[in-house]
Amino acid sequence: MTIRGENMGKKTPKTIDDYISLFPTEVQTRLRQIRAAIRKTAPAAEETISYGIPSFALEGSLVWFAAFKHHIGFYPRPSGIRAFQKELAPYKQARGSVQFPLDKPLPLGLVSRIVKFRVKENRSRKK
Repeated sequence: MTIRGENMGKKTPKTIDDYISLFPTEVQTRLRQIRAAIRKTAPAAEETISYGIPSFALEGSLVWFAAFKHHIGFYPRPSGIRAFQKELAPYKQARGSVQFPLDKPLPLGLVSRIVKFRVKENRSRKK
């Protein structure tokens, strides 16, 4: 799940800012955009590093994201992928992840809708 390219080496980031700083400027911009979309949608979520990548938690794990050579990986759990299957159809996916190519604009509105869904899902499970 994590990228271990020349920029990361053996250093494990302690914060999301540390993680973002390890990448080229263009990738940093995209990582900041996805982080801002998540933060705006779930302002009470806690930012952490989990599995070596940026993670947000709110009443349980919410979503993760990571940079790779050709894409930004977004991990909203399998339920988040299933719930937005139609909108995510243009992107390469796996059971709980989706890849947003670096050469295309990030679908930040879709990311926000998925995060909103995951917040609601976590909160309903907590009750």
